[in-house]
Amino acid sequence: MFRNQYDTDVTTWSPAGRLFQVEYAMEAVKQGSAAIGLRSKTHVVLASVNKANSELSSHQKKIFKIDNHIGVAIAGLTADGRVLSRYLRNECINYSYVYDSPLPVGRLVVQLADKAQICTQRSWKRPYGVGLLVAGMDETGAHLYYNCPSGNYFEYQAFAIGSRSQAAKTYLERKFETYNDCSSDELIKDALFAIKETLQGEKLTSSICTVAVLGVDEPFHIIDQQIIQQLIESLEIKEEDAGEADTTAMDASPEAAPMDI
Repeated sequence: MFRNQYDTDVTTWSPAGRLFQVEYAMEAVKQGSAAIGLRSKTHVVLASVNKANSELSSHQKKIFKIDNHIGVAIAGLTADGRVLSRYLRNECINYSYVYDSPLPVGRLVVQLADKAQICTQRSWKRPYGVGLLVAGMDETGAHLYYNCPSGNYFEYQAFAIGSRSQAAKTYLERKFETYNDCSSDELIKDALFAIKETLQGEKLTSSICTVAVLGVDEPFHIIDQQIIQQLIESLEIKEEDAGEADTTAMDASPEAAPMDI
């Protein structure tokens, strides 16, 4: 199962300058179910795919509330994500107790990245096998960060992680320039479209996805499944109408003249 003799320890460098154990942790994020984040000036939306391992079991929670102004969506090892979410909650509570104000999102993300980076320098530890999309709102506006198992972090306008996330990224790349001025409802609809892209033909229902929203004067909360199902049904009706319009236009177009040979 080992790739070579350089991947038995997280602190061992390969001659090519790589840490294979860290790369394996990043691969675990790619194997997890998809999570998506979108940001405007006033709102941040998180969405995730929740698939149960069996028809007899419930799905694992993928979106966690950290504080009224911060929430996270995870992809990868859910147990690692749960532990890191608890750490983030503790940091928010301690900061609020000491300074009587909410913890700035950027500072929390840096603390999380430092905690992940420590695991890449200790031979008796392993990297966290989970990626986190951190949505937050503070005095500087709305923020969306991605925290990587390597200890890196990046701020995005929109991003997708997890299994088959490339399809969602392609969709978001076509639309992200309009997100800055979008309302929360528009962001939620685009999040559902992006989630649908990751399902590869499987029918999207409210039972296999979770959507959460955070905004100015709107604390982080998970949207009710019935509301999500209504949105999904309205989007499907629009797609059907658009498909019928395209078919009608094609039928009405005159036949092309045969080529002269």
